[in-house]
Amino acid sequence: MLTVGVDLAAADKRTAMAAVEWLPDRAVVRDLALGVSDAQIVEASRRAEKTGLDCPFGWPAPFVALVTTHQAGHIATSKGEGGQWRRRLAYRHTDEVVREQTGIIPLSVAADRIGHAAFRCAGLLSMLAADGQDVDRCGGGRVVEVYPAAALSCWGLAHRGYKGRGQQVQHADLVTALRAAAPWLELGTFEALARRSHDAFDAVIASLAARAAAIGKATTPDDEQRIAARSEGWIALPMSPLSGLVAAAEA
Repeated sequence: MLTVGVDLAAADKRTAMAAVEWLPDRAVVRDLALGVSDAQIVEASRRAEKTGLDCPFGWPAPFVALVTTHQAGHIATSKGEGGQWRRRLAYRHTDEVVREQTGIIPLSVAADRIGHAAFRCAGLLSMLAADGQDVDRCGGGRVVEVYPAAALSCWGLAHRGYKGRGQQVQHADLVTALRAAAPWLELGTFEALARRSHDAFDAVIASLAARAAAIGKATTPDDEQRIAARSEGWIALPMSPLSGLVAAAEA
């Protein structure tokens, strides 16, 4: 099995992609690159059983409804619940599930800068579908929405403070921690890049999360959650320890 992980940014320059081959007793990083284009992602996804994209697959349904209504006229607000009303506009159902299960609050695709990457993701999903790949925003098709920080939390690894100017944890140390927790993961010549770039590191984690989804060891929406997830997207959270990713022998 081959899984691909993509840390999707608004521009190619900050976009990273990792390809991991899964063998019965180990996993090997076959490729890890920065500066990845949409065309390269589509091509890599053709060869993969599952591709994990670190980017929201859609917008909150209430937000979409608000924009549509506001464009045509005036919206109706609920008196006395302004804060809660705005929260429903800002966060998807899957974001709230992640918060409940991990304590991590995902960036709002409707109110944070991650929306720029989501614009690109919407186009990428269209490209993947036009290429004949099964695109199911619930994660049941060729691609699945993943969230590296939440995956790291599920696996008991540090998931905060390794990005941005106020960096509290060197992501190189996270690579060391990942290797200790998953000695079966072979980074090979790509280890230096994973230590140098947190985008590259996140792409590797995205590929591991894609593996969890591919083998049925990640969360999926129930029938009620699926109603929103079909348009908003669904973040697949790993449900097994890291060792469970390689323990499932290939058929």
